[in-house]
Amino acid sequence: MEQLFWRLPSKNSIGKGVSLKERPKIGYTRRTEAACNSNRFFSKNLHAASNRGVNKSMNLLFAIDDRFSEQLKTTLYSIKRHTTAASFDVYVLQEKELSHAAELEAFCQKLAMTYHPIIIGSGSIFKTAPVSDRYPESIYYRLLAQNYLPQQVEKILYLDADILCINDLRPLYELTLGDFLYAAASHSKLTEVTTVINKVRLRNYESEGYYNSGVLLMNVHQLRQEVKETEIAAFIEKNHLNLFLPDQDILNGLYGDRVLAIPDQLYNYDVRKNRTYETISLGEWSLDWVIEHTVLLHFCGKEKPWKKGYRSRYGALYKYVENERRKFEEGRSSQSEKHQRL
Repeated sequence: MEQLFWRLPSKNSIGKGVSLKERPKIGYTRRTEAACNSNRFFSKNLHAASNRGVNKSMNLLFAIDDRFSEQLKTTLYSIKRHTTAASFDVYVLQEKELSHAAELEAFCQKLAMTYHPIIIGSGSIFKTAPVSDRYPESIYYRLLAQNYLPQQVEKILYLDADILCINDLRPLYELTLGDFLYAAASHSKLTEVTTVINKVRLRNYESEGYYNSGVLLMNVHQLRQEVKETEIAAFIEKNHLNLFLPDQDILNGLYGDRVLAIPDQLYNYDVRKNRTYETISLGEWSLDWVIEHTVLLHFCGKEKPWKKGYRSRYGALYKYVENERRKFEEGRSSQSEKHQRL
């Protein structure tokens, strides 16, 4: 059953809404009953997770090549500075050993994180998948991460290396996934029309949105039981010319209806769309709100904050964190660290 909901952007109203009969007919979104249930499931579990203890380890997953070693350090530094966890295990999927593997391991040790390189090698099924400078083979590895990870890992949080953590990740990580394969955010409310187009293009009409694959809380135990390498290989072969955002298209085409929706304004904030966020929230999701509430800033798209000439509201924040990370790595105390010691 389809319902029309007015968006309520306040912190305590995730997944809730009021009938359009009670509000002007602007700024609405369509949600099916399944989508509403998914949001209620998320809200309930987010509250439960926020009340759990912090004496638990956190598994983090990345998939990079040599071009993203420095950016990965910045992401890890931001996580360590803002997340309450007893320990961190950092798994990095890579086709061959990274050129700066020893440097990355030493940096993780300095952060009190444990580095676990996972070498995929040259025999993966993704050799026939579409690749480019922007979309290297490593982007696909997350889709079969459950096959590469140690057996004791049952849950892990995958993150792209162009992400900054600015608030605590723990409530997201401790969500109960139930039978969902993933928890992920959709940016569909920023451009509603693309959701319909992607459903038709990928032939997955049961999915409630087109989910961004840059932040994935993964139910590794369930994935091992349900996701088959042959199924992914067949999908790539059948849709080879139709994969525009390759790994993301595969995820949505095959498993979009098995994703627990989480709010992107909190856990996958597309920094290119700050004006759109403010508009659809009637001004609520302002810069001040983002700094206080948003957990993950995602620097999506071709333009990146570590490149010369980057211009964005959050570009300066990224450069600041990057500079603090470099000071930490070099053994120079940052102003914030000096303040913490006072």
